Amino acid sequence: MTNDLKLFTELVEFLISEEKNNPVATPIDTQLLYKTLDLELNDEPSIDANFKSTLKDIIKSTPKTASTSFFNQLFGGRINRAILGDLLAVMLNNSMYTYKVAGPQVGIEKTILHKICDIIGYPKTADGTFAPGGSMSNYMAVLMARDKYNPSARNEGITNKMILYTSEVSHYSIAKNASFIGVGRHQVRAIKTNDKGQMLAEDLDIQIIKDIEQGHQPFFVNATAGTTVLGAFDNVKSISNVCKKHDIWLHLDGAYCGSVIFSNQYKYLVNGIEHTDSFSVNAHKMLGTPLSCSIIVTQNKTHLYQSFANDAEYLYQTNDDDFNLGKTSLQCGRRNDALKLWTLWKSVGSNGLESIVDQQFNLAQIARNYISNHPDYTLYSYEDSISVCFNYKAIPANKLCTALYEDAQLMVGFGNFRGQEFVRMVTINTLLKEKDILNFFKTIEDFAISTDF
Repeated sequence: MTNDLKLFTELVEFLISEEKNNPVATPIDTQLLYKTLDLELNDEPSIDANFKSTLKDIIKSTPKTASTSFFNQLFGGRINRAILGDLLAVMLNNSMYTYKVAGPQVGIEKTILHKICDIIGYPKTADGTFAPGGSMSNYMAVLMARDKYNPSARNEGITNKMILYTSEVSHYSIAKNASFIGVGRHQVRAIKTNDKGQMLAEDLDIQIIKDIEQGHQPFFVNATAGTTVLGAFDNVKSISNVCKKHDIWLHLDGAYCGSVIFSNQYKYLVNGIEHTDSFSVNAHKMLGTPLSCSIIVTQNKTHLYQSFANDAEYLYQTNDDDFNLGKTSLQCGRRNDALKLWTLWKSVGSNGLESIVDQQFNLAQIARNYISNHPDYTLYSYEDSISVCFNYKAIPANKLCTALYEDAQLMVGFGNFRGQEFVRMVTINTLLKEKDILNFFKTIEDFAISTDF
């Protein structure tokens, strides 16, 4: 064990050096991957020197998500106290389904869940769980809603046409999950949005009324706190009024930007969250914990038990079901994703989490100001978003982003809204500072000069 810990430390130091000296890994073409790296699994063991060399080669070629040149996905950066918790979770190696095998780790998870419920104004009947990703958080929400409005579906299956609603720019998991729960993709209604990408409550109301008139059963509305491309926040208050009118479950998908609940300055973006039936948030996004750290909470824990509990005498051997987390979880065996968020939260406090969130909005505003002050750029996004969408000169966004990646200059993606393609940078990387934002634009400008587009 001691030798492996020394090796781990050496590899971590190598990774940090690579992030500094080669912040964007040179990509390997998929056709050359197995020829470039020794990924084979052989009958005989790899000797230590070769093993270490291979690991370093893999580290060198792996995208550096904690470098300040990484703007590509809705996560990034590195926070030491969160990493500490994740490493401890690996070493402790508890499964989170029962109190008997997880002990105080269960208390850590429940402390986080209850604190989040309290912050968003949920009652004492509320509870939640950690899910394997934002898509599965949404899956758990829609499944609870299905079981509330069609209890026989758990045993008999779907026998009537049930309808769910989400904005036309929401996460792709909503349609996928409709398929998973037996409702079907064709029963998902895409609700119109305004120019900022926010769901229109009036169109939602119209669509629900149409479905009721046709004898269908509307049962679930998905609102979004931070749409995937523009980072828009749906108006939860106006949408909740429609849901109350028709008695429909309202879920707020805050996987991307739900962490605004920790910010006094930006929590107004989810005003009305206390009227939702469920809420999900990914701490591995705005809060910067290691992947993955996905949370879903619901107003009434009864719905968790109704949809996910199943007795198993060989497993549940303590009496207090509140501490047997497998009875409210999608999974049975489950790694400890709570400890890394707890070590972060415990070490920096709620005020520290607020600072992490506020910094991302501050950096996004710096980026928008830069774009607005330079005539070669065109801005396509809005304030109150950490997605900064733009184009540079007349260079197609797809072409620019691909060239920057292939030349190991920057990792940034592109998006599309209403037929307009653009570069989409996100300021979610927890290591970013103002100088990194300015360097991002300088890199693009210098690269465009040296490249024939």
